[in-house]
Amino acid sequence: MSNDVAPYRQTLHIRDHCLCLHAQRAARVLSRRFDDAFRPYGITSGQFSLMNGLNRPEPPTIGAVAELLAMDRSTVTANLKPLEKAGLVSVSVDPNDRRGRRVALTDKGRTVLGAATPVWISEHALIEREIESGDDLRKALLAIA
Repeated sequence: MSNDVAPYRQTLHIRDHCLCLHAQRAARVLSRRFDDAFRPYGITSGQFSLMNGLNRPEPPTIGAVAELLAMDRSTVTANLKPLEKAGLVSVSVDPNDRRGRRVALTDKGRTVLGAATPVWISEHALIEREIESGDDLRKALLAIA
């Protein structure tokens, strides 16, 4: 079978230059690193980000959380279920719109988030020292998001 349609040199070029591939690989490595750091608190890196997004003066709507995390509402809802089962969040009917839901950290959730945050700060500082241009990388990622 001929490889003229998708030559190997093209694959190598994409491997070496694809921003999406490199962002996905970095995200997976960072997620695993933070997952390991948060394991003693019974949460994952994704759950930490979700809980942090709920840490607001007023409980946000699921839509607002989805927008913050660049996720769709159904994915946020699915990711809330284990946190709700663990007693870390509560989901209630939105008093302003009975069709909507609002999500809040429980006291237990605030305690876990409070305990995990110094771990995030420490691990994040280590990563910042490992890369040379943390601010430049952050600006570039924010520009895309």
